[in-house]
Amino acid sequence: MSVGQTIKHKTQAFKGRVTERIGRTTRTRRLWREGKADRVSGNLKQSGDKAKDAFKP
Repeated sequence: MSVGQTIKHKTQAFKGRVTERIGRTTRTRRLWREGKADRVSGNLKQSGDKAKDAFKP
């Protein structure tokens, strides 16, 4: 896993966290759902990359 991919996935998760918080604050369900989806997606990608690295010879 490259450093660029790590930063990209962490940025996506952070962006999702911020969007989710904005959606919750403004009571906009669309923003809340999009933020939650981005956060979960970024975290899953990070986990997948960690699993790949664990099984790398």
